[in-house]
Amino acid sequence: MTFRDPSKPMWVHALKMLEQADRLQRQFFQLRQSSQSGPMWEPPVDIFETKNELLIWIALPGVAPDNISVIVDNDTLAIVGERPLCAEKTNAIIRRMEIPHGRFERRINLKGGQFEICENTLANGCLKLVLKKI
Repeated sequence: MTFRDPSKPMWVHALKMLEQADRLQRQFFQLRQSSQSGPMWEPPVDIFETKNELLIWIALPGVAPDNISVIVDNDTLAIVGERPLCAEKTNAIIRRMEIPHGRFERRINLKGGQFEICENTLANGCLKLVLKKI
């Protein structure tokens, strides 16, 4: 007969719940105040680094490519744009609105060198950027 610590599954479950709550809080787009144009939302990102590149995915559901600007300025990558409220939604009663709309901006500090954008694609609601180290 093996002995099992009954508190271990409880703590594992509790930690998983805390991690999930933290992830959801970050995932659902933090709203922040811009000094230039009022409130805007900040999309979540995933960033991976290889020997020669930075791979960045930015969650931008419902944002058209024409509404996104990507700028590398010195050691900062800026992704700015807007997700307008769809015309068919303007006459509807809002039952729930969880996906943000309006202006967005995400700034990422590019530590460790100079980079140039070598790939910029929008697919399945995510903007994929590949930045090559130069």
